[in-house]
Amino acid sequence: MSRVKLKDIAERAGVSVMTVSRVMNNDPKVRTKTRAKIAAIAQELNYSPNVAARSLSSSKSFFIGIVCEFANANYVSQFLVGALTKCRTNGFHIVIDETAGETEKALSIVSDFILITKVDGLILLPPLADIPEVLSLLKESHTPFVRIAPDIDLSASPYICMDDYQAAFDITEHLVRTGHKRIAHIIGNENQGVSRLRYQGYLDALRSHRLLMPPEYIEQGEFTYKSGLVAAEKLLSLEVLPDAVFASNDEMAAAVISVALKNNLDVPKQISVVGFDDTELARVVWPRITTIQQPIRDMAGLAISLLTDPLMSFQDSTPMAKRHVLPYQLFIRESSKQNAD
Repeated sequence: MSRVKLKDIAERAGVSVMTVSRVMNNDPKVRTKTRAKIAAIAQELNYSPNVAARSLSSSKSFFIGIVCEFANANYVSQFLVGALTKCRTNGFHIVIDETAGETEKALSIVSDFILITKVDGLILLPPLADIPEVLSLLKESHTPFVRIAPDIDLSASPYICMDDYQAAFDITEHLVRTGHKRIAHIIGNENQGVSRLRYQGYLDALRSHRLLMPPEYIEQGEFTYKSGLVAAEKLLSLEVLPDAVFASNDEMAAAVISVALKNNLDVPKQISVVGFDDTELARVVWPRITTIQQPIRDMAGLAISLLTDPLMSFQDSTPMAKRHVLPYQLFIRESSKQNAD
């Protein structure tokens, strides 16, 4: 099959090749209706731009770098799908690397992206979004970058997040309103700001209903299935068992369900389990997990859009101008009670 060319798209759309070229290069001068028509035809024809040729004719590489940790594989894979989809639409490609939690490795990867790959921009996922040395390197090199759910230096770059505090408050309140009085919590990775926000939302929801949990009902996790197993073993071996567990992500929630079933505890009749993120895991385990749907793919798509938008300015130092908050949704499924007894 021959490669689809700009000429093929232009003929189908009834426009000039120059107009198609402008759309592929995100020229803002093209009318929205025309841009949408050309984009739809390009997708229908499965058009794939020749990145090398485009790079030679411009100062762009048409590559966006993503730096992450693979500890929470379900979250990362969902983010990458969203990024790939948007890159394909915008005529860019992504390059990915992971740091295994090492600052020196993160600095090396980011440096290679800037100097060797010459990416047009970078996306930093948590906890990498909060490494001061990485932020300094990017600012010194004047490389555009977008962060996901950062916790420090909020004026450093555009960033994308959701209201983790309110979402945690809402899911905890769901447990209270369905009759639970002994609600345990597994905190997420201590190096991520979202863990603190979710923990605070949990505490404030309990306080709003005048509920106080003993300290042994709080366990530290790392956003991994393994850490969820360790925390669940401790919680479900207590003399007075919790009647619900709110884990800070779906992987840890799935681990709690596994330990509960191993201990012959019925979920949710004897213990409800809720998670956070609504990754695919939450929908394939049984019972399916009640969780907060974090708009992970939308976050990825917006990050790509910000980095590929020719009108986007990365110079504004006002934190609120760089803050993009996306909505969340609570999905109530079979892992928690639907109503109070």
